[in-house]
Amino acid sequence: MGERVSEHTARLQQQEREILSLSAEIQSLKNPQNLNLSPRLDELREENAKLKYRLNILKRSLQEDAPPCSKSMTNIHQRLQQLFDRAIRKSFPELDNPPLAVTPNQQAKFGDYQCNSAMAIAQMLKAKEQKVNPREIAERILQNLPDNELIQRTEIAGPGFINIHLKKSFVSKLLSNLLVNGVQPPPLPSRKKVVVDFSSPNIAKEMHVGHLRSTIIGDSMCRLFEFLGYDVLRLNHVGDWGTQFGMLIAHLQDKFPDYLSVSPPISDLQAFYKESKKRFDEDEDFKKRAYRCVVRLQSKEPDFLRAWNLICDVSRKEFQKVYDCLDVKLVERGESFYQELMTQVVKEFEDKGLVELDEGRKLVFCPGQSIPLTIVKSDGGYTYDTSDLAALHQRIFQEKADIIIYVTDSGQAVHFQVVFAVARMIGWYDPQVTRVEHAGFGVVLGEDKKKFKTRSGDTVRLMDLLEEGLKRCKDKLLEKERDKVLTPQELAKAQRAVAFGCIKYADLSHNRINDYVFSFDKMLDDRGNTAAYLLYAFTRIRSIARLANIDEAALRRAAETTEILLDHEKEWKLGKCILRFPEILQKILDDLLLHALCDFLYELATTFTEFYDSCYCVEKDRRTGEVMKINMWRMLLCEATAAIMAQGFAILGISPVERM
Repeated sequence: MGERVSEHTARLQQQEREILSLSAEIQSLKNPQNLNLSPRLDELREENAKLKYRLNILKRSLQEDAPPCSKSMTNIHQRLQQLFDRAIRKSFPELDNPPLAVTPNQQAKFGDYQCNSAMAIAQMLKAKEQKVNPREIAERILQNLPDNELIQRTEIAGPGFINIHLKKSFVSKLLSNLLVNGVQPPPLPSRKKVVVDFSSPNIAKEMHVGHLRSTIIGDSMCRLFEFLGYDVLRLNHVGDWGTQFGMLIAHLQDKFPDYLSVSPPISDLQAFYKESKKRFDEDEDFKKRAYRCVVRLQSKEPDFLRAWNLICDVSRKEFQKVYDCLDVKLVERGESFYQELMTQVVKEFEDKGLVELDEGRKLVFCPGQSIPLTIVKSDGGYTYDTSDLAALHQRIFQEKADIIIYVTDSGQAVHFQVVFAVARMIGWYDPQVTRVEHAGFGVVLGEDKKKFKTRSGDTVRLMDLLEEGLKRCKDKLLEKERDKVLTPQELAKAQRAVAFGCIKYADLSHNRINDYVFSFDKMLDDRGNTAAYLLYAFTRIRSIARLANIDEAALRRAAETTEILLDHEKEWKLGKCILRFPEILQKILDDLLLHALCDFLYELATTFTEFYDSCYCVEKDRRTGEVMKINMWRMLLCEATAAIMAQGFAILGISPVERM
């Protein structure tokens, strides 16, 4: 085995050296100075094309031959796709981009996965006037399937479905790898930069339930990218600039004239905002003074910047209370950050002749879009369109982001669609290279299926909602008499974990695109697909080893020496379910729909329950309760389940506790 590894390593190193050499030669050929207008120009260009072709072949070979990182979890679905892709391309080299469809099998009796490509290939061949039976196509695919360690056997069913049965020894080996090395993500080809824009409350206004979804969804997306090894920048694009600050500063000057020397005791910024807005709407002299304050703020006069900073700081402290409860970390970069860049962006559009004047406004139209962007208002001021273009420009060119995601409500979908289209039109990014995406979400509804409001019709303050969650959760724990078995510290920890975990999970377990009904009763229910159920299930799984007096060191030793048997159908079902974790994460990476992770965790918990009910992990004397036998491979399945659940919770931003 050692000789094979050495030989393999040497081959990979040789390929890598050749790739570097070929890359250098290609770069040399690209440089006109090296060509010296040689009469061999055509010959050199032909050689360049050949080198590029060979370089791509070598890179693909290197990728296929490289052994999987021993510590990383293997994406079985992806590995099967690679195998069948090679088999299909070898079977039908005349087809460009032949269809590849490998999916998990819904019924265990038909195998673990299924390849459904044969029927689609038959249609492609028919279009080329070649009539081939899909079963014959399936047979040809199987004839060209490379040797591998994954597949035990295959069978052709129905019109041409290929049922795939995995090797138990392979699954067992992957489970052992997981237990020895922990839950490690698959290796990244390169470490990409990701910018996620989320939460984004407005200064001088309280965070309300509308900010809940953006904050929870955006944080979970960041956690996923961070776990997978990306370089993530979590941005809070707060509304900290604009005409509203004129009225706030004018009101501050009147109410707290000594604000420059004595910090004003503004405890209720929402009330302060309403007072200033009332004066702005009713008092013409105040309105004029407010506009003058805006001009002086935009001119960056020190006293006005100080007033602006005071107002922003009061808001930040209120926002931070919410972020602390939800364990969310953000880098604040508000609209004020982009003020100077907005001027440059407008000039760039003007210089490229993309601006149209309309009654004093400066507009940018984009072919295929129903509305234009207004980049300068008739009074010369900038707009949300301008600041969003400036922010996108900064993220592409200064942050050098490979992936940029905006997490806002679906009501802004058209706005971002136009902003992205305009950015592509001016040539800022190529969607084949840079992924720029709006991850929209529906609204939060009350149990009456209408927009979530207080009884008086006001928007629900987010801090009030979180405090209500804590209160209800404590009532639920006391109802279950958990105060009699937990210490006060353990009870408080469980209260926060369940309350905030349930609020997050209730949001994330729904498809973000849809509206969802906010109900404390449903989210705190410990039955069904809720955080309460999963947290209790996790605590029970963690307690199995403890109750059998097996410590972590013993479990670690067992993971290295004990083969995980998968002979019982429930053991086999659980083992396969555990290993689908990387597959689920890849799916979320593609579509940014986090409810798939919640569905998986619920499936894992219910699959574990089936296993635990059917397979004894610890066998005790029924009379004395003394432990008679420990089936260690089953204890290891318990540990693997808990490890995956813990990592799933971490991505969702949920904190499990050992005792509940």
